[in-house]
Amino acid sequence: MLIVRNIFLTYFLLSTTLFAQTGWTWTELDTMPFRISNNAVAGATLLGEPHVYSFCGIDTTKIYSGISNRAFRFNYITDTWDEIANTPNTLPLIAAAASTVKNKIYIIGGYHVYSNGSETSSNEVIIYNPELNIYESNGAAVPVPIDDQAQCVWRDSLIYVISGWSNTTNVTNVQIYNPALNSWAVGTPVPNLTTYKVFGSSGFILGDTIFYFGGASTGFNFPAGKVLRKGIINASDPTQITWSIEDDAPNNNYRSACLNYANSVYWVGGSATSYNYNGIAYNGSGGVAAMQQIMRYDAYTQTWFAGTGAPFSVMDLRGVAQVGPTSWVICGGMKENQEVSNRTFLLEFDPIVGAIADNDDFTFQVIHRQIILNEIADEILVYSVDAKLLQRVDVHQPVIDSEIFGPVLVAVKVGEKWSTEKIRLP
Repeated sequence: MLIVRNIFLTYFLLSTTLFAQTGWTWTELDTMPFRISNNAVAGATLLGEPHVYSFCGIDTTKIYSGISNRAFRFNYITDTWDEIANTPNTLPLIAAAASTVKNKIYIIGGYHVYSNGSETSSNEVIIYNPELNIYESNGAAVPVPIDDQAQCVWRDSLIYVISGWSNTTNVTNVQIYNPALNSWAVGTPVPNLTTYKVFGSSGFILGDTIFYFGGASTGFNFPAGKVLRKGIINASDPTQITWSIEDDAPNNNYRSACLNYANSVYWVGGSATSYNYNGIAYNGSGGVAAMQQIMRYDAYTQTWFAGTGAPFSVMDLRGVAQVGPTSWVICGGMKENQEVSNRTFLLEFDPIVGAIADNDDFTFQVIHRQIILNEIADEILVYSVDAKLLQRVDVHQPVIDSEIFGPVLVAVKVGEKWSTEKIRLP
């Protein structure tokens, strides 16, 4: 097991317009039994233990015959992979998406490539039961066949299939699957604009608000974009959605993994240029570079964080599995030079380090538990190394409690700015 904490990420940086993302640790886990990319990934529990599942994808050949329906299961507790039965799709697929509702996994859509290069989008809903390790009867067919869609879960009950590619073009459709009823409903479509209609985007539903970002629009060479779209779901009628555009992200993004913590949505990896299933750019520029980043959008402050400086580059992701309150797993995809990967990464987030930025506009010292700075702070917090709040210090008598020992993080706020110091208290 290899643990990498990028040195850059342990500090807090602020530019004039964008924050650099902090707080993430990448740990390389057991490798997958098979190198696979463009694979649908989701998480579920088995006997109370978190597991990660990978379905379909393309192998190292990166040609039509390398597309498969192979499926794999990862036990997060024992750090081991095994292979499970192939998905029962009619044809092998890439660019499907997998979502978990009430501990069953629903693999929706995707596309097949024929030997002559033609493609067809899938309308299948494959249902996998992790507890029994079986595929149940297929769900009701997707009304509009779809692939490379953004796919999100609302309240552990409904699966939203948003835009994506359907056989010949990007579509405006928002298709809502209800697993309990095995039925589809029509959601408010996204506006019929290239800023909304994309393939290769990803997103998350935060509360009752959909955020989906990036992807490739219909146009010359299918350009990747940096557009963030927001859809507010009417909780009384979840088919009704109010769509709008948020501020653009700092970078274009295509085929990244999306996850959430607190008020923020994160996008892991991806690429700045759209590409075909072989990793070659649609615009003719050759092989596409995988990004080393975890971009963050704070929905509360409506602020983008650039997220550069991740220790590994990865792209061609179709999902992520949460295995703990601040822990997620990604697997497969492509790494440097469009190489199909079997890597498995545990991504762990430190919510304290990740929430604080330091602009170096002020400094402070801690001498004999006394916090010394040149101005009165607005807030002083002391945290343990595992992110537990130990003390909210009186700003007028800034002394750390005598019962606190060992390594701690001291965070001082002046105005809207934070500065931090990691210290050891005797």
